[in-house]
Amino acid sequence: MGATNSDASKAEEPGAPEQAGPVLIAYDGSPAAERGITDAAHLLVERRALVLVVWRSGLGFESLGIPATPGLPPTLIDIPTALEIDESQHEGAERLARKGARMARDAGFDAEALVVADAREASVSGTIVRVARERRACAVVVGEHTHGRLEEVFLGDTARDLIRHAPCPVIVVRDPEAPPSATD
Repeated sequence: MGATNSDASKAEEPGAPEQAGPVLIAYDGSPAAERGITDAAHLLVERRALVLVVWRSGLGFESLGIPATPGLPPTLIDIPTALEIDESQHEGAERLARKGARMARDAGFDAEALVVADAREASVSGTIVRVARERRACAVVVGEHTHGRLEEVFLGDTARDLIRHAPCPVIVVRDPEAPPSATD
């Protein structure tokens, strides 16, 4: 497993609200997210869990405004097609969340699926932090996706942002297929 963030200064302040809510498992179907479920179950036995899938609402409507690529005919997407794309994205997120909740129950959690559309102006990590606050999560579990050194500069922001901004401890689980880094 990777890094944790207990945000101890907030938790130990007099009058700070106790995070008595569920374990919030950010799930995207990746091997790291799947390992996160089983690893978290070993650490946080007998806790309730919410398996959260964040999906991008309005993707079909964003496609309405895509300009034609030079040399290719313009892509014509009408409003009914944009609605179908959005509905398909939502249904996929629902299926993924149900799969993750099943895995969490199999691992020993009392788990339920939660699907949240992320606001266009919010990042995935911002949405996860918001849900963690609203649900008074006792911890957030997220899988770390490994990337090359250059990609890591641009990607992997979700785990880093969660560690910085979550109102509770963050458990980052490495991808089990990832090669060890130079610091391992």
